[in-house]
Amino acid sequence: MNQRKVSYVVILILSLTGALFAQDDSTINLIDTLWVLMAAFLVFFMNAGFAFVETGFCRAKNAVNILGKNFSVFAIAMIAFWAIGYGLMFGNGSFIGTDSFFVSETANNPADNIPVFAFFFFQAAFAAAGCSIISGAVAERIKFASYLVFGTVLVAFIYPLGGFWVWGGGWLAELGFHDFAGSTVVHSVGGWAALAGVLLLGPRIGKYRQDGSPKAIVGHSIPLATLGGFILWLGWFGFNPGSQLALDANVPRIAVTTALASCTGTLGAMIAAWKIGGKPDLSMIVNGCLAGLVAITAGCAVVSPASAALIGLVAGVVVVLAVYAFDKIKIDDPVGALSVHLVNGIWGTIAVGLFAMPEYLDGTAGVFYDGGTGLLVTQLVGIVSIGAVVFGLSIVLWAIIKKTMGMRVTKEEEIGGLDVGEMGLEAYNGFQIFSTE
Repeated sequence: MNQRKVSYVVILILSLTGALFAQDDSTINLIDTLWVLMAAFLVFFMNAGFAFVETGFCRAKNAVNILGKNFSVFAIAMIAFWAIGYGLMFGNGSFIGTDSFFVSETANNPADNIPVFAFFFFQAAFAAAGCSIISGAVAERIKFASYLVFGTVLVAFIYPLGGFWVWGGGWLAELGFHDFAGSTVVHSVGGWAALAGVLLLGPRIGKYRQDGSPKAIVGHSIPLATLGGFILWLGWFGFNPGSQLALDANVPRIAVTTALASCTGTLGAMIAAWKIGGKPDLSMIVNGCLAGLVAITAGCAVVSPASAALIGLVAGVVVVLAVYAFDKIKIDDPVGALSVHLVNGIWGTIAVGLFAMPEYLDGTAGVFYDGGTGLLVTQLVGIVSIGAVVFGLSIVLWAIIKKTMGMRVTKEEEIGGLDVGEMGLEAYNGFQIFSTE
């Protein structure tokens, strides 16, 4: 390479570097913008993770239906959030946002270091993730159209309520409630909405014997579910560190706390499943990892690495116990979504009140850092208030859907498989290697 070409390369590099550090109107930081967009892309790809986990943990005869729900969910969530949800969640208002609908350059932007469209896209990916949680819990017996209608209304109207109260400057934020990346705002909200749907749907045909004991309905592809678990694991490194909304010194620490909780969650679930069932159940191991991730999402920016490891360990054990507990009370959740997202969303939010360090939370500390019970009480108030509102509204919405368009497929469609009955397409057409029982 001659000297002139070297000079051109140097000039190009310097120009690109200058552009990255340039400020637009003295506020927009392009490095922060690039980081948030990359994190948002990772969160978007979590849709594939949800699709594979749910499909793998369910039967082959319902694979297309589950994939269809998860592929469509981002479309309905993006449009609903753009038109209505973002304005309710981040618009100006006292109890709920009242402007910034149909998001444009003039929409309200809580993050003044990045463009409004970058902030919107990141938050839209979160909204879609919350909606995806529901898909697995109601899998193998819900009507495709009914799920889409519920998901649209959830993202447009229900999800933004808790979001405004916590992240939009609402009353819980003023109270001091802390949920950094959404253990409650995203995961528990999805869990409460899913629980309401499961209760009105009822269990799958053949899930419980006449004496009430649960019957295992084995998923058709553990490799597919495992791949989905890995994709979700990767996506969480956009979910949590990206919620800093800036590429600063806190991001590496958030990544480490996230990683530690996921690893101890994996091991905790492995040990618990091994102890209870006599074997290291891979499905429990995958869900243990996800449980650890859900649990650390609220406190990843305000707890120490050691506390993160403990939070994840507890989550891994709790998710296994919760799976057995839900089965015992005949709440049929094919993929363990309630145990992962609802139960551990609650645990992770409580954990902030126990382990928050004052140097990371503007002087506010958890119980174990001599902060007293003030923060813990605030966290409990947030959990109960958001849970009650979301569950209540979801029950009403599911009931309306059930009364008008119906929630559940026919008995014949459920037995034959939703792929044929609902979608008119089989995932493994021509192959008879999977059981359709």
